[in-house]
Amino acid sequence: MDLTTLTKADWHQKAAKLRYETRHFIDGKYVDSIGGGRFEVVNPATGRTFCTVSAGAAGDVDLAVAAAKRSFAARVWSRKAPRERMAVLANYARLLEANAERFALLDTLCMGKPIRDMLSIDIPQAATNFAFFSELIDKIEGTVTSTAADAFHYILREPLGVVGCVVPWNYPLLMAAWKVAPALAAGNSVVLKPAEQSPLSGLLMAELFVEAGGPPGVFNVVNGLGEATGAPLALHMDVAKIAFTGSTEVGKQMLVYAGRSNMKRVSLECGGKSPQIFLADLPDLDVAVNYAINGIYGNMGEVCNAGSRLLVDRKIAPEFIARFVELGKHAYRPGDPLDPATNLGPLVTSSHCARVMSYIERGRKEGARLEFGGATPDSPGSFIEPTLFSGVDNRMTIAREEIFGPVAAAIEVDGIEQAVAVANDSIYGLAAAVWTRDLNTAHKAVRDLEAGVIWVNCFDHGDMTQPFGGYKQSGQGRDKCLESLLSYTQTKSAWLHLG
Repeated sequence: MDLTTLTKADWHQKAAKLRYETRHFIDGKYVDSIGGGRFEVVNPATGRTFCTVSAGAAGDVDLAVAAAKRSFAARVWSRKAPRERMAVLANYARLLEANAERFALLDTLCMGKPIRDMLSIDIPQAATNFAFFSELIDKIEGTVTSTAADAFHYILREPLGVVGCVVPWNYPLLMAAWKVAPALAAGNSVVLKPAEQSPLSGLLMAELFVEAGGPPGVFNVVNGLGEATGAPLALHMDVAKIAFTGSTEVGKQMLVYAGRSNMKRVSLECGGKSPQIFLADLPDLDVAVNYAINGIYGNMGEVCNAGSRLLVDRKIAPEFIARFVELGKHAYRPGDPLDPATNLGPLVTSSHCARVMSYIERGRKEGARLEFGGATPDSPGSFIEPTLFSGVDNRMTIAREEIFGPVAAAIEVDGIEQAVAVANDSIYGLAAAVWTRDLNTAHKAVRDLEAGVIWVNCFDHGDMTQPFGGYKQSGQGRDKCLESLLSYTQTKSAWLHLG
């Protein structure tokens, strides 16, 4: 069935018939929490409870880690022939695509993502992620070094052991794929802790791994609140690495947990306040404005690298902002996320909606000009209209703190040097962009911008060869790419004395 041809009514009918699991997935089977606890998942488009899910605690984490540790010790995955592991993950990528309808509904109903985005972005990119890392499995090579004639020295690259993956709610399936795929490809066993707002797609992921031929116990999932489940996982003495995507505040706590436990490795992809620099010589104003609109309003602005700061050269600022208002005011309309025509769903929770609205009010009070938006529609659910502020100073709260909602802040600058200085005046450094015809200016901007990902005359482009991660308090480590795979391994040096 071509899912892109389904109507709003079709998706509502499918949602009414959707079957899903809400228990933990440990050692190849679904199990209830030891303590029997449950927590609610609320559909943010309606404000009503969608389901209740097993609430994990330290004991459930212990069971999942023990299962992962046993599977790793038994070498049922880590020492499976590379071509066999490649076949399992390649088959798994196909299963993700084959179950697109279920994944689309699960994440849309849990966190409000438009169904069209699930079908066009999250699911195909998650499948591509697993296919990419499956192809790298037999490309991991050791090294033989040049030594004296009486020695033979070689370096092996081996998996770490048990990897804990803690992922956010804004891209539940895709962010899990970014962590789990390279961890599995490197030969590790995994315990995934999904966000409590969006736990169901992670459970289906683990189930399909076994269906694809993966050994039980290699991929486990424990649901629960961060304090009850995420903290015990990060503190666990048998976990060799924590791979985390989420807020900077919690990312810092992950480093503390690593130090308090076994000095486990930690990779972090945290917050951002990404600047887009629009210089007076940009190639095409309308193209640049459209990228700016999509860069902040896509996925409801709930994106770590959202282009939330628009640094516009003063020479073109009036024209740029006027065009942004004209093209952007109605480009994204809040609506039912199960409607394929909707491109702006609700924010993930009512509390997050209130938080974003508090930032909008703060922007007003600090003197920024509200060009459009800034309100919640008169409808159920956690919706916020796309919002643009102009006349923003980089010292304002809306220019400094991560809002994680559809709120853009336009800041006028005089030329590239001031633009770079303003761009770098942030605790974050996840991504940035520069728009210019001048190749020399572009290269200097890339050199001087303090960000892990930089785009020139585009925004949010890339493929699986692109390392994704940040500078400063946007985190450490990289997702996607070969570097990501190697970060889930460790080296062993063997020195043989030949006599």
